[in-house]
Amino acid sequence: MCLGQVGNLLPHVVVPAIMAQHLIPLWNLSATQAGVMAGAYALGYMLAVPVLTALTDRIDARRVLLGGSAVSGLATVGFGLFAEGLATAIVLWGLAGIGFAGAYMPGLKALTDRLPIGDVSRSVTLYTSSFSVGVGLSFLVSQVVADSFGWRAAFLVTGLGPLMMVAACLLLTPFKPQPSPGHLLDFRPVFRNRTALGYILGYGAHCFELYGMRTWIVPFWTFVTARNADNVLLGPVAVSVITSVLSLPASVLGNEAAIRYGRHRAIAAVMFVSTAVALAIGAAATATPVLLLTLVMIHAVTIPADSGALTSGMSASAVPAQRGTTMALHSTVGFGLSAAGAWAVGVALDAAGGPASPAGWLTAFAVLAAGSLLGPLALWWSRKANG
Repeated sequence: MCLGQVGNLLPHVVVPAIMAQHLIPLWNLSATQAGVMAGAYALGYMLAVPVLTALTDRIDARRVLLGGSAVSGLATVGFGLFAEGLATAIVLWGLAGIGFAGAYMPGLKALTDRLPIGDVSRSVTLYTSSFSVGVGLSFLVSQVVADSFGWRAAFLVTGLGPLMMVAACLLLTPFKPQPSPGHLLDFRPVFRNRTALGYILGYGAHCFELYGMRTWIVPFWTFVTARNADNVLLGPVAVSVITSVLSLPASVLGNEAAIRYGRHRAIAAVMFVSTAVALAIGAAATATPVLLLTLVMIHAVTIPADSGALTSGMSASAVPAQRGTTMALHSTVGFGLSAAGAWAVGVALDAAGGPASPAGWLTAFAVLAAGSLLGPLALWWSRKANG
């Protein structure tokens, strides 16, 4: 399942990875327009995930996973074949996000349905952490292919990745979920579960910062490279890949810390540190590349360190018969705020001088820091609400 997810993630950041060098100049896009284009994936995901994930409480999640993986791959290939400007890019990239909505959380549900209870926490963390490997490969493959064979080839190649999850689905044994009470999209029981809701809102804050950074890391490091052409240790390709891959050990270690010291305490501590590092990057946008690279790598650890703990906390807090619905709300909030993060950073850049302006990047990282601070507030609210 983890290998299949890596394949499903191969198309995941093709647009953010290549937009600075290819799509923005080709279609003459502003930072706000580029943010909307990149965020269309998360927006499509957000719109589809409530239905597709909630369905897994009623039918075998493997069936949803199979269909979602196929749509994700086909839409990515379609982008490479048919995208001609901002409007078609938004539609096709949004469709790819809809496909991924049938792949990520339904894949997690297909996994947890087939695991003993004692194996859930670490298995969920490994599954969510393998997300980082897939994103790192997506950054690497898309940029290398686009630079060598053109931007359309990047979509055609990465669109083949979901075939790995199709193969994994065919190897899974059938599973029939217990009948779920209530209507398909009845989220009222989840809203009454304040413990799970705290993790869901915290996940939303995490996704705002994570997707905002992943969408704009290549343009940011392109800015750094342009200012320090002779002194940059690593180029945008290497930085984007390394920061993505660092998420895997960070998420695993963060979950282990949460098991040892308590989820709320560990998650809040990580988010406070991540806020401080984001502000430091923005303030040091014109500093030496060595300092900036150090800060970016620290940020690459702090952003995802809470991911596994948030998702496993949500899964453990969910009522078993409503786990699919709880996961649906988890993903809806998370990817809705992911789209907001990509867009908000673009708006901040345009408002403060654009991607070539140090003031623009200071404002952009301040926006990311503000989003991260909402996580500890959500956890505090959840704990207070539960007495």
